[in-house]
Amino acid sequence: MVLKLDFKKLIISLAIPLLVGGFSALITSDNMDIYSKIVKPPLSPPALLFPIVWTALYTLMGISFYLVLSSSDGRKNTAINLFFVQLFLNFIWSPIFFNNRWFLVSLIVLVFLWIVTFLMIIVFYKTLRLAGLLQIPYIIWLTFAMYLNFAIYLLN
Repeated sequence: MVLKLDFKKLIISLAIPLLVGGFSALITSDNMDIYSKIVKPPLSPPALLFPIVWTALYTLMGISFYLVLSSSDGRKNTAINLFFVQLFLNFIWSPIFFNNRWFLVSLIVLVFLWIVTFLMIIVFYKTLRLAGLLQIPYIIWLTFAMYLNFAIYLLN
């Protein structure tokens, strides 16, 4: 399958997750220092790594979203709906964790986010294989984030 590149659609597809992630970071920026104050488990990365990883993941998310939007597959609407549900759950996790410091609630949100993302990857993959494959780093990072969130909940 050959896709004709639509730059406007690509830019919008990239902008959506990057802006959502940026806005989530903005509304939690005053409380990000909590990460340096809480007891963290082994394998906890330095705080500097998070914006780098999330920027890469949001970029991959945007590219995948563009590929799905450009598809004529019948599962496209389901894929789009799952994309926005996971993006919403992704957005609310940060304020719950950093602003409210509700570590258990944020873990529950993260479990739902993981499930919805897993379903999204399946539908993306069935819609266009590359769109699903580009989300593998995201589900791996979410799995690691669940470990961190769970351990932080237990330790704090």
